[in-house]
Amino acid sequence: MSILRRLTGSRPVPQSSELQLDGPLAQRHRLRVVGEGPDLLVFSHGLGTDQSIWNPMLEGLPERYRAVLFDLPGAGPLLPDDFDPKAYDTLDRFADDLLALFAEVGITRCRYIGHSVSGMIGALAAIRAPQLFEQLVFLNASPHYINDNDYVGGMEPEDIDALLSRMAAHYQGWVEGFAPLAVAEDMPEAVRDFTAGLLAMRPDVTVQIARTIFLSDVRSKLGRLKVPTVLIHSHGDIVVPDAVAHYLNRAIKDSRLVWIAARGHLPHLSAPEEIRRVLHVHLG
Repeated sequence: MSILRRLTGSRPVPQSSELQLDGPLAQRHRLRVVGEGPDLLVFSHGLGTDQSIWNPMLEGLPERYRAVLFDLPGAGPLLPDDFDPKAYDTLDRFADDLLALFAEVGITRCRYIGHSVSGMIGALAAIRAPQLFEQLVFLNASPHYINDNDYVGGMEPEDIDALLSRMAAHYQGWVEGFAPLAVAEDMPEAVRDFTAGLLAMRPDVTVQIARTIFLSDVRSKLGRLKVPTVLIHSHGDIVVPDAVAHYLNRAIKDSRLVWIAARGHLPHLSAPEEIRRVLHVHLG
């Protein structure tokens, strides 16, 4: 039995070779495809980055794969004139967008790799349409960021209030303080890249989407997730403590937890070779 069959427990359903890349949603999300293989990988980024953060993962991409990359709503400076960040007040709205994008492009089966908030966006989409997902891979994802009785999410409600107030009042100062903590202070190039990504976003958009993320709570829905899931986590993540990784592993029945030799919340930025290695192993 192949590694893929062992991971998924079922026979893969082939993805149609033709993808429709000229539709309005594909254009809106700046969707692109790399490679020509039969097995589809969909990469979805987190807050403060865009699809380009996955570029190092595409180096040496095996011929069996095609990679689909796109920007989440609100990413980057070039937003549609009608973009309203307040419309994205729940993660379900992001999941709606993801499923609509799949339908327009013609994605019928894929392996999905989501960083941070995109992990839970993918989880919500896979709960609603499990037939579209062969496998889920979550990188430093969290279902809830607030401590709640025995649950350790990492922050108290007042911490989030202070964070959002700081972002709204002095966005550049917040970015310059947050980026080194989120990445790792001793990795200046990665810090610069993450800083540039955050500063490229409209401050009001970042604040609204950050509010949605940090107040989200997907815990009660995780028991309905039936797609095989790999949870990749790094130590020393100020956004997602180690306890969250163990919680996800318990809550998602068909999941495996993989700790990696990297630090911080953006290991694909600070340690791309390690993430590439782990993906190659766990994607078969």
